[in-house]
Amino acid sequence: MKDVNDVVRIMGVPVAKLSMDQTVQWLTERLKTGGTELCHVVTANPEMVMNQQHDQELKQIIHEAELVTPDGIGMVMAAKWKGEPVPERVTGYDLLLRLLEAGGQHGWSFYFLGTDEETNRKAVEIIRNRYPGVQIAGSHHGFFAPEEEDRLVTEIRKAQPDFLIVALGIPRAEKWIHHYKNQLGAKVAIGVGGSLDVIAGKVKGAPEIWKRLNLEWLYRLLRQPSRWRRQLVLPKFAVKAYLTRNE
Repeated sequence: MKDVNDVVRIMGVPVAKLSMDQTVQWLTERLKTGGTELCHVVTANPEMVMNQQHDQELKQIIHEAELVTPDGIGMVMAAKWKGEPVPERVTGYDLLLRLLEAGGQHGWSFYFLGTDEETNRKAVEIIRNRYPGVQIAGSHHGFFAPEEEDRLVTEIRKAQPDFLIVALGIPRAEKWIHHYKNQLGAKVAIGVGGSLDVIAGKVKGAPEIWKRLNLEWLYRLLRQPSRWRRQLVLPKFAVKAYLTRNE
């Protein structure tokens, strides 16, 4: 099995040189041999890499994660510039779909946390119908108050899911998983951004041709012009990644 410790450091972030297939294989083996300790998977995109430079808590979380994947073409290009290429993008959304496919075969259990109540419910219903072999361990929307967190954590711990899927956005998902890491009772926890919104149809995912052309970011921007401020991080990331390619 490919060594998960074989990484390329992009602005200090240790990104695994695993393909999507290798990532799913590694997580499959982790479920078999990982014991009771939760495995935190971080899907690192350029926005997260830029944010961790001034967010020390996020930086620590990323470095303590068991696996960091390259989420986005920007990460793939940055690795290439360093002369240490990664095989391909391993985005949170695509990884979730692949795990659901594998989960249908293996009977894995999933708990889905995040987005609004209606969208969460719809996404879970679609997953249940599309992947009949997947076990739904539970679900909860992402609009919970601080005083509700203990009850939520207890619920997840009792469910003991193989995968805890957290769609609370960056960096809230990563920080939430890390804060409760030793209390969740899950085997693997992954922050997946707005993936449940896409599965539920609340947000339209990019067509395959846009993905193949590595223009998924542009498609999202055209669909949601309000994202333009967030997209400004992409050229900044590209410039900094290129200038620091030899570090």
